[in-house]
Amino acid sequence: MPFVRANGIDIAYARSGDPNGRPILLIMGLGMQLTAWPDEFVDGLGELGFDVIRFDNRDCGLSTAFDDAGTPSRIWTWVKAAIGLPVHSAYSLEDMADDAAGLLDALKVPRAHVVGVSMGGMIGQVLAARHPQKVLTLTSIMSSSGRRNLPRATPKARAALLRRPKGSDRAALVEHLVDVFRTIGSPAYPTPERQLRERIARSLDRGMNMEGVLRQLVAIVASGDRSRLLRTIRTPTLVIHGAADPLLPPACGEDTARQIPGARFELIEGLGHDLPPALIERFLALIDAHTHGKMAPDPIPRLFERQ
Repeated sequence: MPFVRANGIDIAYARSGDPNGRPILLIMGLGMQLTAWPDEFVDGLGELGFDVIRFDNRDCGLSTAFDDAGTPSRIWTWVKAAIGLPVHSAYSLEDMADDAAGLLDALKVPRAHVVGVSMGGMIGQVLAARHPQKVLTLTSIMSSSGRRNLPRATPKARAALLRRPKGSDRAALVEHLVDVFRTIGSPAYPTPERQLRERIARSLDRGMNMEGVLRQLVAIVASGDRSRLLRTIRTPTLVIHGAADPLLPPACGEDTARQIPGARFELIEGLGHDLPPALIERFLALIDAHTHGKMAPDPIPRLFERQ
């Protein structure tokens, strides 16, 4: 696995597809490694002529871990955020966006299309705002602007994220993560059980960092409302969201698209908080059209009433 030194940390990355193609940077979500991108999605981008760049976010996979920062309390973090108290984090989403920018610099990629999912979408948003010269287009998938009055995760999804594994051995961790992904996944497009378990086992064997997941979560919470930042983005933006997302309800995607000038919003029925195999071709088609400038802004449907 190759590494680069950027923004003061070591970043593990992978590069595939067409080396002479259009660069596209993929940014994964909370606690998810670069291997979490479905192979058929990565291969599909390569077939579309992209130079595909994936990486492990800080505190995840093989990139630099921040173990010296300690393990935050997930419950106390959630409580403080709920009542509006400040949340202090070991690093910020801005730091993580700067990591992505540093990676592109280290690879001598002046500009790239950027695709981020969940927390990766948030990092992509910050990257497009802080480093607009580096981002050709932005695709934000199943993400949010962080506005406090947006609908929250369902109780079941929130409980799944906050629940601790029943043991520390590998088997217990696999069962715990299967339960989490089943809870937040797509009800209309479930990932086959064997495929889900293999993907989770591969991540655990490669380098799962459960304390790092908590530190990343605190960074998200500490980021707060990014609406003002999003309104500064001038990068062509596509926002994709699932109508059945229990973790970040669809109003979060709608709001993200409303905050970014000229953004297009695509709502997918039956999609939860994952990248199910049955929808890979649809994701690829949307991203290909967007990066070729073939998707004009559409009126964004109102999914919720502003408070």
